Amino acid sequence: MAKKAAVQKKKATKKPAEVAEVLSSEVAYQGPLFRVTRDRIVEPDGNEGTREVVRHNGSVVILAIDSSKSKKDPWVVIERQYRHAAGQYLWELPAGKLDAGEEPLTGAQRELEEETGYRAKKWKLLIEYWASPGFLGESMKLYLAEGLIAGEAHPEEDEKIDFRLVKLSELLKKIAKGEIKDGKTLVGTMLYARKLKKK
Repeated sequence: MAKKAAVQKKKATKKPAEVAEVLSSEVAYQGPLFRVTRDRIVEPDGNEGTREVVRHNGSVVILAIDSSKSKKDPWVVIERQYRHAAGQYLWELPAGKLDAGEEPLTGAQRELEEETGYRAKKWKLLIEYWASPGFLGESMKLYLAEGLIAGEAHPEEDEKIDFRLVKLSELLKKIAKGEIKDGKTLVGTMLYARKLKKK
């Protein structure tokens, strides 16, 4: 009797699942950059349904900082490029997708050099976040790159990038005016500005 009560108590204290149970998954679309899966799942709360998810290797974002002239108001490397999905040119932090099996830091270093020519002496992971977790299975790792060394950019053939250095204070003004509409740039700039203010 006591053994049965102990088993019941153990069942009662069992933690609920933290991830969904995947009942079935099929590839609805496969392209060179991502694939879309159609998953039939049971969520941790017991809700059953079908979810279409864009699957991606993940991306890196680089907040490249030049604080050689001012530590309180450093220069930030930003890029302007046309984004077809948004239907407009956007100002953004340098970023790019990871190759299959690529280490995120290696990818961040590669992307910064390819797109801007800059290399950095010091690298630090600031945060990892999900850009749009309702349907996009892509995490973004945001790196702080400091001690910049200028070089020659060599973007991919389909990348037409105009980059420049802007003071952090100016970038924050652009954000306040609604001129920066790219999510990773908003996240990176405002997180860094907050950390800088606490120093």
